[in-house]
Amino acid sequence: MVDARQVAYLQALGVDVYVPRSAPPSPVVVARADEAARHPGSAANLDWDELRAAVAACQRCDLHATRTQTVFGVGNRQARWMFIGEAPGAEEDRQGEPFVGRAGQLLTAMIRALGLRREDVFIANLLKCRPPDNRDPKPSEAASCRGYLERQVALVNPTLVIAVGRIAAQNLLATETPIAKLRGKVHSFGAQAWPVVVTYHPAYLLRSPGEKRKSWQDLLYARQLFGRLEQESAGGGRA
Repeated sequence: MVDARQVAYLQALGVDVYVPRSAPPSPVVVARADEAARHPGSAANLDWDELRAAVAACQRCDLHATRTQTVFGVGNRQARWMFIGEAPGAEEDRQGEPFVGRAGQLLTAMIRALGLRREDVFIANLLKCRPPDNRDPKPSEAASCRGYLERQVALVNPTLVIAVGRIAAQNLLATETPIAKLRGKVHSFGAQAWPVVVTYHPAYLLRSPGEKRKSWQDLLYARQLFGRLEQESAGGGRA
């Protein structure tokens, strides 16, 4: 089975690739996805397939007109760790997967520093479509996607969420507090009050490599917090 990244590499080399079409979703999945794509509040009860279909069909904001494809998210659907970034960039828009460019390579390294593999965690973005010229998301765009993200977090039900970058952190936490003041603390997100730790975006770290030490401190704090949260829930299972 050839994945999206392999397809992109082969196409860049001028190699034609045959990708078999997946089976079409059932009429029930299509109907529920269409409803969720039209009405923000109706994503709360969707399963994974319905949610992915709703995101793919979404036209809630103007970004649908300029996207190549939606970027749903990737990783372990039962992950203990969930990483949430800002929005897809050009490469993510082309491949349909979050964090696949240079910043994505650094994020993968950060995940490995935690003793994890990329496939062990779930990675998603605040926005599911790329803003033109990689501009910051508009508040209305973030609001349009929030129901999808909340449902993703609920389906994964992680022990800990890592907000990657200022935009993601401020939107998740509904605050304008600078990222420097959000770091080193545990916050909460959503109806279930999932614990959230904030760190710098890998793209920022690539531009400001001197800040990588602070990001490592964030990861150490997150790992310590994760261990404590896991101990607290030991014996009771996951909700």
